[in-house]
Amino acid sequence: MTDVRIAREVTALPEARSVLAVCAHPDDESFGLGAALAAFVASGSSTSVLCFTHGEASTLGADAPELGRVRAAELADAAAELGVMEIELLHYPDGGLGSEPLDLMTRHIQKVVEHVQADLLLVFDEGGITGHFDHHRATEAGVTAGHELGVPVLAWALPEFVTDELNREFGAGFVGRSTEELDFLVPVDRERQHKAIARHVSQVTDNPVLGRRLQLQGDLEAFRWLSVLLP
Repeated sequence: MTDVRIAREVTALPEARSVLAVCAHPDDESFGLGAALAAFVASGSSTSVLCFTHGEASTLGADAPELGRVRAAELADAAAELGVMEIELLHYPDGGLGSEPLDLMTRHIQKVVEHVQADLLLVFDEGGITGHFDHHRATEAGVTAGHELGVPVLAWALPEFVTDELNREFGAGFVGRSTEELDFLVPVDRERQHKAIARHVSQVTDNPVLGRRLQLQGDLEAFRWLSVLLP
């Protein structure tokens, strides 16, 4: 008999004492991982964010002077809305993570894992959700760090029905997962996520894709395990 995994709806995210979210750009923690981070905080977990770049290469808000500095401040404000306790904002080049040494990126994650005593890493799904290579690379570094430290890695993912519609409407390159590829779905309260999103002022203006994505997702988020601890 073929062993087929079917995504199941659960009532809560996995238990974790300390969660470290690893992302590429300021706003990833809110636009993508915000509902999950808020849910972890509500359950009593300590949450932290490691962000590799200042997001200075974004085409949104590009007319703002010193966009990287602006986005760093937005990240701090958004993290406070989500209840994130610590932020590690690094200075890797926005749009250039693919050229950065994976071992160096991994070591940065390992240092923060040890500092916050993280027992769970939270990342974007493989493929980077949007197809952005920075997202993919940040996830690759997160998975590598998780393997080396023995820390499980949970990926935020999008169901194919969401990505197919976004790609059709906007000509986007979102990467989705079939039901069989997802491990579980969990209902979320998006109130804190929406407040955090609003803090990223430079990135929410003229961004209809984000609003449509959240509309299609409703109150469910999808996840898949990229690395788990074996008994």
